[in-house]
Amino acid sequence: MHPALERLKQYALLVRLHRPIGIYLLLWPALWALWIAAEGWPQLGILFIFVAGVVLMRSAGCAINDYADRHIDPHVARTRDRPIAAGRVSPKEALAVFAVLCLVAFVLVLFLNRLTILLSLVAVALAASYPFMKRFHHLPQVHLGAAFAWAVPMAFAAQTGEFPPPIAWLIFIAALLWTVVYDTFYAMADREEDLKLGVKSSAILFGEADRMITGILQLLVIWSLWLVGREAGLGLWYWLGLAVAAGLALYQQYLIVQREPRACFQAFLNNHWFGAAVFAGIFLHYLLK
Repeated sequence: MHPALERLKQYALLVRLHRPIGIYLLLWPALWALWIAAEGWPQLGILFIFVAGVVLMRSAGCAINDYADRHIDPHVARTRDRPIAAGRVSPKEALAVFAVLCLVAFVLVLFLNRLTILLSLVAVALAASYPFMKRFHHLPQVHLGAAFAWAVPMAFAAQTGEFPPPIAWLIFIAALLWTVVYDTFYAMADREEDLKLGVKSSAILFGEADRMITGILQLLVIWSLWLVGREAGLGLWYWLGLAVAAGLALYQQYLIVQREPRACFQAFLNNHWFGAAVFAGIFLHYLLK
C-alpha cells in the first residue's frame, strides 16, 4: 500500500470510522431535537451541517480519547491494537487529527447563526476535556453525556435562531441521562481491567448497585421523553416509538443480569436501536399528522 494511503488508513482506524456506533449514538439526540425544533423536516442545509458535524466531532473525540489513554490502552486487551497503543500513529499525529477535525467542524458551524456558533465553543470544550475526566472522578459518563447532549440546544438554536426553549433542555436532560446509562454498560464490560489500572468509571462507583441504578436512570430517560412528547404535542406514532424504546431498555437490563462483559457490551450497542425507535416515532408523527 502507498505510504500516504497507509497513513489515511491508520487515521481512519484512529477515529474509528470502522465502528460507527458512536456516530449513531451522537446523531440520534441531534435528530430528535432538529425535528421537534422544526416541527417536521428541518432546513436541509442545517440537517447536512449537523450530520457532518456529528461525524467530525465523534471522530475528533476518538482521536483525543486515544491520546489521553495512550498509556492505558496498551495494557487493555480490547484496546491494545488501537493505532496509538500499537505505535502506528504518534500522539502528536493524534492531536493534529483532533485539531483538523475540530477546525473543519467549526468551519461548517460558521454557516449557521451567531448563537449556534457560540454554543459550538462549549461543544468543543466538552469534547476535548471528557477523555481526561476518568483520572479525576468516577462519573466521566456524565461529562460524556453533556458532550453528546450539547447537540440538542445547538440544534434548536440553529433551527429557530433563538435561545433554546425549555423543551430543548428537557431533551438535553434525557440525552444526558441516556448517555450515562449506555456508557455505564460500556464501562461494566471493562470494569475488571479499569480496576487494575486505577481508571475511574460509573460502573466502579455503582458497584453491586449498577443494575439498579442504570434501571432507575432508564426510567428517568423514558419519563423525560414522555414529558417531551407531551410538551411537543406528539401523537400515537411517538408513543409507539417510545414504547419500543422502553422494551429495548428492559432487554438491555436482561443482557446485563450476569454482568458478563460481552453481554454488557451488547447492551451498550443495543442503544443504537433505542435512539432510532425514539426518532422513528418523532419522524412518523410529523410525516403522517
